[in-house]
Amino acid sequence: MKEPSQILKDLKAIIIDTHVVYASGKHGNAYINKDAVYPHTKDISALCKMMAEKFKGKGVEAVAGPTVGGVILAQWVAHFLSEMEGREICGVFAEEEVALDGEKKRFFKRGYDKLIAGKKVLVVEDILTTGGSVKKVIDAAKALGSNVLACAALVNRGNVKDADVGAPIHALINVNLESFDEKDCPLCKNNVPINVEVGKGREYLKNRSK
Repeated sequence: MKEPSQILKDLKAIIIDTHVVYASGKHGNAYINKDAVYPHTKDISALCKMMAEKFKGKGVEAVAGPTVGGVILAQWVAHFLSEMEGREICGVFAEEEVALDGEKKRFFKRGYDKLIAGKKVLVVEDILTTGGSVKKVIDAAKALGSNVLACAALVNRGNVKDADVGAPIHALINVNLESFDEKDCPLCKNNVPINVEVGKGREYLKNRSK
């Protein structure tokens, strides 16, 4: 079986020598394009099976992820864990919306809250950059009385720590991609064009032109 990093390389999901704007707003010269992986079911299922194997026998009762990519991961990981343990383990997702206090939070809707309330939950994510999205899922699960066993990720690219998300992190791949605040970005200072095909470059340029 291929190593996780080799799968990403074969799918050209690792992009280097570019100028990208990350979801956090920071800039960098490399990008992990998760969207290049998801269409290939054989590869994404292989990665999710690896994630599931780490939690076989750990008592996971449900797998949850954030929309959008986390939906796919939750389904595959729950599928493989169900096969491995001979029992049904549900795969659900949490959606982002503005809460009553005006902050963006994640909630389990569509009846999914009842499927994870009080259960032992594994939270999954594709790319950890700051850990912000997955922390919202973990917080939403804990608010329902769930016991979040861990966060399983494809890639931890931001050196995100357990304390940042509120649960132990287990990533298939750990990489440290350098990032910069816009005002300190050497790529901006050298007028390197911003990549508008991946990341948030297109939105960044659109907002800057207003």
